[in-house]
Amino acid sequence: MGGGVVGVTTAYQLLKDGHQVTVLDRQLPAIGGASYGNAGLIASGHAIAWGSPKALKIWFNSLFHQDPVFRMKFQTDPQFLRWGLKFLAQCTHSRAKINSLAKHRISVYSQKILTETAADTGVQYEQKTTGLLYLYRNPEMLAGGSEHVSLLQEVGQELEIVGKERALEIIPELADSQDEIAGGVFSPNDESGDSRIFTEQLMEVCRLMGGTFESGVSIEKLDASGTEIKRVVTNRGVFSADRYVLSLGAWSPLLAQKSLGVRLSVYPVKGYSITIPVEKGHTPPRIGGLHEEDLLGFSPMGDHFRVSSVSEFCGYDLGHTPEDFEHILKTAKKLFPNAGNYDKVEFWSGLRPMTPEGTPILGTGRHSNLFYNTGHGHLGWTMSCGTARITADLIAGKTPEISIEKMGVR
Repeated sequence: MGGGVVGVTTAYQLLKDGHQVTVLDRQLPAIGGASYGNAGLIASGHAIAWGSPKALKIWFNSLFHQDPVFRMKFQTDPQFLRWGLKFLAQCTHSRAKINSLAKHRISVYSQKILTETAADTGVQYEQKTTGLLYLYRNPEMLAGGSEHVSLLQEVGQELEIVGKERALEIIPELADSQDEIAGGVFSPNDESGDSRIFTEQLMEVCRLMGGTFESGVSIEKLDASGTEIKRVVTNRGVFSADRYVLSLGAWSPLLAQKSLGVRLSVYPVKGYSITIPVEKGHTPPRIGGLHEEDLLGFSPMGDHFRVSSVSEFCGYDLGHTPEDFEHILKTAKKLFPNAGNYDKVEFWSGLRPMTPEGTPILGTGRHSNLFYNTGHGHLGWTMSCGTARITADLIAGKTPEISIEKMGVR
């Protein structure tokens, strides 16, 4: 259930293991969810938990001051209130460290599985394996980020703190920037690529392997008997299987609560992106990265350039207005004024399925044949291949290659 990058990579791993697989989704694969327009970063070097004392301060301030990057509309929605209380409990130094290391463990493993998948299938998705650069304009902010750098370096992540001169060597296109760059953190083993193209191409590989994809399917409920799921009821009839995988992203908690009374600690956090055509004479950056102060992700994708930002708590509202993109456009033009044709920008918004911890929900709950693979947050593209392999191993009764302790239903 779910045809985004998480659902399709899971289908692929299950087909590899010899299962018969059917994928259900309302949209064509990678169209309806966050897989379509995300920043495109495979960012193991930036697998840091959102929940921290700093985040607590930002979240509180957003209630009283307008922030172009972090927006929150206070709601009385019980799902939001339950999620928010659990998130607040994660905003300590000790929990931030535990959650960051868990996110990093999955991200590194997933990057390995992505490499294997690309080699085995030959899918082409504007992949760039030359690293990512995390930029700072403020020297004090750069120095403050050293704690995160040290944490990930201790577990083997290769990271280099660089000054302005070295940053310009890595991304020469920053020389035209109207924004001052103090330096950054270079993660040479990080990657980027277009997750929509990847998902679409991997779907075709799955079809050749015998997989079935049903679009235009709205899942109405899951029918259970005792500790087993018996069928999926949809607007296009009933689907039955031996095993079921829930990978509906931000919509997973709605189906689980409505059908099974299972409360998943997942809440949608809205993100926005622009996709800029790259035409003759344009010079987008040669590699992707993130502008830390503005939380602006960017990545070159062949004939287009993607820029993404904003974290907005507004429930399941998918709409957007021109004003929603003012910060992204302004910052992108300052950083990369000649990256593409800014007069032909495609605008997009989508929902990230966030858990309070920042790690996904994996494994089974009270129903032995329902497997959860959801709640990947802002690192869905980064974690997707790894959690797909983990899910396939769990379905096969195998012990996953990495620990997923405390990542069950919560």
